Amino acid sequence: MTEYGKNEYDVIVVGAGPAGLCAALYAGRGMLRALTIERGAPGGELLNTDLIEDYIGFESIKGWELSQKMAEHAKKFGAEIVTDNVERIRKADDGWFDVATARGTTYRAPTVILTAGGTPVKLGVPGEKEYAGKGVSYCAVCDGAFFRGEVLAVAGGGDAAVEEADYLTRYAAKVYIVHRRHEFRASRILQERAFANAKIEVVWNKTVSEIVGTEKGVDHLVVLDTVTGGRSTLKVGGVFIFIGFKPNTHLVEGHVKHDAAGYLITDERMMTSIPGLFAAGDVRAQLTRQVTTAVGDATTAAIAVEKYLAALREQEKAKTKAAAAS
Repeated sequence: MTEYGKNEYDVIVVGAGPAGLCAALYAGRGMLRALTIERGAPGGELLNTDLIEDYIGFESIKGWELSQKMAEHAKKFGAEIVTDNVERIRKADDGWFDVATARGTTYRAPTVILTAGGTPVKLGVPGEKEYAGKGVSYCAVCDGAFFRGEVLAVAGGGDAAVEEADYLTRYAAKVYIVHRRHEFRASRILQERAFANAKIEVVWNKTVSEIVGTEKGVDHLVVLDTVTGGRSTLKVGGVFIFIGFKPNTHLVEGHVKHDAAGYLITDERMMTSIPGLFAAGDVRAQLTRQVTTAVGDATTAAIAVEKYLAALREQEKAKTKAAAAS
């Protein structure tokens, strides 16, 4: 039986979104001593999503409700979840990982499952920083209700942008979707829903080049035509930005193999190029990023951790036996 010191575990799960909670559940089922660290409430991006309609078994469920169900299920199997912000994951000379947090605690384990998701990609234009929280938002569910009766803009053309534009119409008088291309990248069902919504108008071949406001908040956008290079203005009371996420892989100290966008490359066990470091969900390089793929990754990672730890124990036994024989 493993002897644990203070703040020592078999596995540390970093992040408690769908992937993290699923990993915690399976670690509990596997009778592993596991710790899950989450900077906020469990749920991750589910908490920023109004309706989930593509998670098998639930035709339609609120994001917060699915988060709650997942957290309760994980805790039923003994998941230990602490609220803290992980600042660094480093593999020490003894082969264990040191996971340092903002509150000054360092947790240790021979394995880590990184499920820390990502952070919204910024437009990087004048006015974005100045009007953050004053009309500039990255979360429709969080802030949509503050814009009742307003004319809004959504920047982006993927699933998140089109879905959140549709969501915002329940509050806004009108929603522009500003997209740099002449067609969306979003799934067909989301596109059809947006095109059928009388409150949505698509502004094709345009990018937001500046966000202009007053002391009251956002007043209008300056948009650039990607075809002609011309500029025009769009009168709006707020802009919601959904142009992608940057994976939170910067937490790992040392080089880990990743793709051009920074997503971690794993093998079929979800293990990264650093032995003992596993990745699941939005931090991992893959074709699509959905709740279903996140929990699938996490299931594989947690079971792989069990086998990895068993192999480590066998290696230790073999070393001890060899040392005794010599």
